Amino acid sequence: MKGDRELIQIVNAAMAEAARRSGSWIACRVGCYQCCIGPFPITPLDALRLREGLAELEAEDPDRADRIRDRARASIGRLRREYPGDTVTQVLEIEDAADDEPCPALDPDSGACDLYGARPLTCRAFGPAVRLRADPETNSVGVCELCYQGATDEQIAACEVEIDIRGEAELLDALKKSTGASGDTLVAFALLEAS
Repeated sequence: MKGDRELIQIVNAAMAEAARRSGSWIACRVGCYQCCIGPFPITPLDALRLREGLAELEAEDPDRADRIRDRARASIGRLRREYPGDTVTQVLEIEDAADDEPCPALDPDSGACDLYGARPLTCRAFGPAVRLRADPETNSVGVCELCYQGATDEQIAACEVEIDIRGEAELLDALKKSTGASGDTLVAFALLEAS
């Protein structure tokens, strides 16, 4: 989806600037995956991007793609046992639900994301001091608790970047009109929708 590629470029450029401003205060590295544990909502656009990334990986490295699908199936099995019925809704609505469940895209051996290039916006924008501007009312800054150790509030504020993702709403509307896709889901469920 052309508009999605542009949105990703905007987010990636802003995150590169946030990382540049933050320097050594950023803890994010391969093997640091605390943020990859516990389910979180992803949009239909994120889900589409993940499925496309998995299809590309299938062509390049079918064994790795199979391992991701196996992890997704195992994750869904655990979640459905713990939260029967409308599993996705329950997990998204219950605070701390399945907070020890690893993302299926996370390679447990390397601590790296096997679908890094296709990761959701939430994943792309996590770590440095970022203000996601989704609508005029949004005013919160997200910061990973592992980053900025020893930094003052003023030092963190000097590293902050704002990312205007209001264009995502238009892309989600277009996706809904063309495919009917709507509502948030979880990574594991998104990955297996294409299987």
